[in-house]
Order: sequence, then structure tokens, then C-alpha cells
Amino acid sequence: MKRLVAVCLLLWSGVGLAQEMPRLHRGDTIAIATPSGKIEAEQVMPAVEYLTKHGFHVIVPEGIYEDYSGFAGTVAQRVTRMQSLLDRPGVKAILCARGGYGTVSLLDELDFTLFKEHPKWICGFSDITAFHSHLHTLGYPTLHSVMPVTMKADDMESEYNRSLLKALRGESLRYDFEPHPANRQGKAEGVLVGGNLSLLYSMLESVSSINTDGKILFIEDVGENIYHVERMLVALDRAGKLKNLKGLIVGSMEKIRVDDYYYDTTTEDVILGVCGKYGYPVCFDFPAGHGGRNYALRLGCSATLTITPKRCTLVFE
Repeated sequence: MKRLVAVCLLLWSGVGLAQEMPRLHRGDTIAIATPSGKIEAEQVMPAVEYLTKHGFHVIVPEGIYEDYSGFAGTVAQRVTRMQSLLDRPGVKAILCARGGYGTVSLLDELDFTLFKEHPKWICGFSDITAFHSHLHTLGYPTLHSVMPVTMKADDMESEYNRSLLKALRGESLRYDFEPHPANRQGKAEGVLVGGNLSLLYSMLESVSSINTDGKILFIEDVGENIYHVERMLVALDRAGKLKNLKGLIVGSMEKIRVDDYYYDTTTEDVILGVCGKYGYPVCFDFPAGHGGRNYALRLGCSATLTITPKRCTLVFE
């Protein structure tokens, strides 16, 4: 079976849309993209060699090492390169080299017409959440995953890198992880959506803001002040994004700062302070995000989350 169909289901405008996504095989093409911050060749090539070793043909487009004020080129340059990859039918997956900032500036300049004829996985995390959310509103799944900048040459066969390969190949994904004392137990089944909390917050009230009703929401972040974490969650809640969830998965909340507010509490307490009024299961410290542990997540696909006192699992069939 060459297409991954049944488990990738998004609800868009109240209509169920099952989109066909590639199940990658040896010889298939993966392209490297730089929609955000600048990057150096030495940060990209170990990942290219790793993917090549595992049987894929990897395209490194000309111009991806541009440096324009910290970005990988001007908006026009980044749009041109990304558009070329979106339009190219032979490309089965686009792996973003790094996050940072800048993807959101591309969204309204890109044309997804040919992408819809030849869908492909968009892979990455952090700033790449802008692509995740925008494509989910169009009805297409994406991969929240490691990126070349996080794929270290001395640990290329890590379980996190391998999870990207498994996800691209259409294999079943099962993640077992340790329970957190602040977890709210239970079982949730539904489409998984989300990504970086700051990006989800920044896209509220835009055409790229995701529908979360009946979904399992995943969030993670890095370098935020603890009161800003609450402010973003309150904004999502007031926008109706938290009330009707099936469950909430909190990934790494890395380097959260405490200044004037909430200096005597925890990030978990702040999150539960906003979401705890709802009855759905909540798990903390899922191994995905900026903390170095980053399992691949098929965003836009059906998943089952189980939280018990002794064990937690997230499964994609």
C-alpha cells in the first residue's frame, strides 16, 4: 500500500476530509527547506547523509544557506524556494532545516494548488507550527518532528530520528512515557493537532488558526515567561480552543522564566489553572519539543492517548 489514508482525518468546516499522504519507500525524494532562520551547511549535511544512508534521495536546493538579517534569505527568496518544493510532484516530504522565526511571513504568499494535487509531508517543529496549522485548515496532515539543526552527528541513530523515519514510512507509532505527578488520568481518542504554543497563539483569528473541537491538542514552548504561558492559554481558551478538547498533551516547556508573577508555583499549575476546569485528560512532559527529546507526531491524524498512574501511551495506528 503506497498511500497512508485511513488514519489521517481532519475536520474542516464541519466536513470530514481524508487526505492521501505518501508512505515513503527507498528511493523516494525528501527535500530540505529553509523557511525561517539562516543555517549553515555543517548543520544540514549530517541529516542529509543520514537520510541518504536510509535509502532516500535528498534534495538540498540552491540558496538555502542565504543570510538576510538572520533569515535564510528575503521573504521573496524563501517563498520562491518553498513554492518550488511544494509544486514539485516527485518530492514526497519537505524537511525544514530549522525553526527560529519567519515562516508566518510566507503563508499568504504561497500557492498550495499543486500541493493539493501531489500532497507531501511537511516536517519540523517550533516555527514550522505555522505550516502545521495552515495546512490543517486546508485539510492536510503534517509531521511535528526533529529537524537537521537538532539531528546531531554523534547521535544520528537516536530514537527520535528513527521515529521520523517510521512516521514517513507509514509505520505504526507507539510512545510509552513516564507519568507526571500533575497528570489528569483518562483516555482520549481523536485527531492530534497543535505545536508550538507561541505560534498557535500568534495565529488566533487568522485563516491559519486551527479548529480544535473534538481533537487532542499538543503544545510545547521554550524561553517564555511563566505569566506569558498563562496569557497565551487564556487567549486560546477565550477563543474557544480549549473547551471542547478530547485531551491535552503538554510537551517540553523548556527554559520557562519566572520574574514578577507566579514565582511560587509551577508551569503545570499554571496550565491546569486554565484547563483544569474541563474534564479531559491532561499529560505533562511528553517527550517532544525543544527539550532534546522529540518523537515524531502525525499532526492531523487519529491517535489514542492513555494516561494511568503507572503508564502513559500515545499511539498512532
